[in-house]
Amino acid sequence: MLNQGSKLYSILNYKCPRCHKGDLFTHKGWSYTKFGDMPEECPCCHQRYQPEPGFYYGAMYVSYGITTAITVTILVALSIILEEVTLYWFIGALVGTLLLFYPFIFRMSRAIWINFFVRYNKDVAASTSC
Repeated sequence: MLNQGSKLYSILNYKCPRCHKGDLFTHKGWSYTKFGDMPEECPCCHQRYQPEPGFYYGAMYVSYGITTAITVTILVALSIILEEVTLYWFIGALVGTLLLFYPFIFRMSRAIWINFFVRYNKDVAASTSC
């Protein structure tokens, strides 16, 4: 089990990186319409989730890394499963997988990105009543 106070806890549970109590996204679960909705700030510690305009542009680099890992995984899996991997099989499997996991990639890249810049504060976490 992950300890509250670690960056990994905040990233995997989509929690506020400062207090680890407030939710990073407004809707939980797997939704293709509301997966990117974020509150302006944490309801517990009032940490702003968008500290400056364009803050999450850097999350595209994290998303690129996640997508690259998925691409390599698909290529290896197809190489093991199929005798010959054709371009059609590879592109079809890649597009299908990326469309399926798009909400996960989006949320994970934003959670990782904000955790680069906002540190956990145990004093703030102890003083909030969420």
